[in-house]
Amino acid sequence: MASAVRIQREPFDAGAEIRALTEGRTDIGAVVTFSGLCRDEGGALSALELEHYAGMAEEELERVAAEARARWPLQGATIIHRYGRIAPGEDIVLVVTASTHRRAAFEAAEFLMDYLKTRAPFWKKEHRADGARGDWVAAKDDDDAAASRWDSKKPG
Repeated sequence: MASAVRIQREPFDAGAEIRALTEGRTDIGAVVTFSGLCRDEGGALSALELEHYAGMAEEELERVAAEARARWPLQGATIIHRYGRIAPGEDIVLVVTASTHRRAAFEAAEFLMDYLKTRAPFWKKEHRADGARGDWVAAKDDDDAAASRWDSKKPG
């Protein structure tokens, strides 16, 4: 199975990542992508600053990618997460899952994003457009609830 996990400062090209995962493959019937972007929160934010613990973060993403591969019949998966200062409209994260059938690709992508939103070792700090001190961003209750559904659920 083709798989890639990267944490990087520089932007990524979602189309190139999909091609790298699928090129020359005839066993893939479904590709699901999710690209998360930085919002400006109604003009209140000038940027988000994302930090991570180098080494540990990559290991954790590799671990959750392996869990997705164990739960679903995937032909490939890509996880890219950026760090550093990211302006509104810029990409933060990319998840690509490939499988023979769509259900596995959709469910695996949802599983990976729920993990990234709630448990991945990244910290986000807001940079306010008005120059006021920004806050660290915590996981939201609804994100935690979405992620908890995978605790006992087996792929179907």
